[in-house]
Amino acid sequence: MPILYRLESFEGPLDLLLHLIDKAEIDIYNIPISEITDQYLEYVNAMQELQLDAASEFLVMAATLLSIKSRMLLPKPPVIDIESEDYDPDLDPRAELVQKLIEYRKFKAVSEFLREQELRRSLIYSREPVDLTPYAVSVSENPVKGFSTFDLIVAFQKALRKASSRDRVAKIERDEISIKDRLDEIVTSLYAQDGKLLFSDFFSPEATRREVVVTFLAILELMKMRKILCYQHRLFEDIVIELRKEGEAIG
Repeated sequence: MPILYRLESFEGPLDLLLHLIDKAEIDIYNIPISEITDQYLEYVNAMQELQLDAASEFLVMAATLLSIKSRMLLPKPPVIDIESEDYDPDLDPRAELVQKLIEYRKFKAVSEFLREQELRRSLIYSREPVDLTPYAVSVSENPVKGFSTFDLIVAFQKALRKASSRDRVAKIERDEISIKDRLDEIVTSLYAQDGKLLFSDFFSPEATRREVVVTFLAILELMKMRKILCYQHRLFEDIVIELRKEGEAIG
């Protein structure tokens, strides 16, 4: 009883031929064309008996196999040995068909590999993208970025010019104040103003040159002791002096 093949099992005539060759464990480079042709025709006849519409490509392949089979039966050449050194592919009626089968087998192997990869990927569930901004490490802007000691010196010179340009009708000597006392006064003033004052706030309109110098040295000493920060919001603006919090690093 002949085996019946369903058309849905094969994607085309080459697919059917490969199935027949692999099932019979035949060397694709030395196909017994008579045997394969008979099996192929059995398949086509089975489709017709089941009243299935045979695709034109299957019928074309059947005609091709019959043509090759008839050419193989001709007396010339008497023997065709594909492994012989004298073998000429141009004289072998099967050569073109063998080449097509080899190429089709390569494409089929690639398609099966891609199908397996698609199946494996379909088993992987990907989480929807989420906003990771809340977990990002926040880097605070350097408060003294672009600020140098030179800017503080410029502010000091400006204060000196203001002090020397004032007209005085009388000179009242005040008790000298030490840098240490001025340090305490500056820190006290900063605490009284929530830890932040402008550089110009430490100089009264009546400040003498000596007071300006002492105040400037006291501010430099506080910066050296890392007790205050000095910065500008914009270029040429008044310098802001701010108390540093304990454990706060300098940028």
